[in-house]
Amino acid sequence: MAEIAPGAVPSPNIWNSPQVYEVENRAVDPDGILEAAMRAVRPWKEATVLDLGCGTGFHLPLFAAEAARVVGVEPHAGLAAAARRRARDLPNVTVRVGTAQALPLPDASVDVVHVRWAYFFGPGCEPGLAELERVVRRGGAVFIIDNDATRSTFGGWFRRSLPSYDPGAVERFWTRRGFSREPLTIRWSFQSRDDFAAVLRIEFPPELADACLREHPGLEVDYAVNLWWRCT
Repeated sequence: MAEIAPGAVPSPNIWNSPQVYEVENRAVDPDGILEAAMRAVRPWKEATVLDLGCGTGFHLPLFAAEAARVVGVEPHAGLAAAARRRARDLPNVTVRVGTAQALPLPDASVDVVHVRWAYFFGPGCEPGLAELERVVRRGGAVFIIDNDATRSTFGGWFRRSLPSYDPGAVERFWTRRGFSREPLTIRWSFQSRDDFAAVLRIEFPPELADACLREHPGLEVDYAVNLWWRCT
């Protein structure tokens, strides 16, 4: 079993099925809506970027193309090793094993933070937020991408998988901490129904995944997200 950084919050989809999660990453947001929304708030050209919960490093090349330096932090050592392999030809990228609650970075060393579906899900993530406050420089920005459970086909599936989830409580949590919300609608776009099925089965319980497949024909799914952001 791969080493896990102490205090890490498990991420069963990518930890248990990294190859399928790679398929999901390729399917997410082919139109670049999330990237454009982040750039409109705080571009990362010549900046230092932290990709927190970077997994296998799927997004590292995107940031490395313009940033002065990119640091990927991932608590799962096996995934971090895969991220290093992905970035081996990118001299401005470093990948470290660590958690959001204990970032292996010095104070005021980061300009832009990108966190996508990792750790920061509302109440309970205060230790990680304190670490972000420590490492982000004045003039920087923190971007946190999470599901919007109030709308879209995917949002409906998400509510069915987690009926106790309270979107209002999550929104109040982030608003109290000075974050702005930009609701966005992206899409999943798959190459095959087999890919679609495999991804559903790492995201949802088996019965719900099968129901989603029966209910939703084709290869595309409308997917609502919230881009939470705060400038320092």
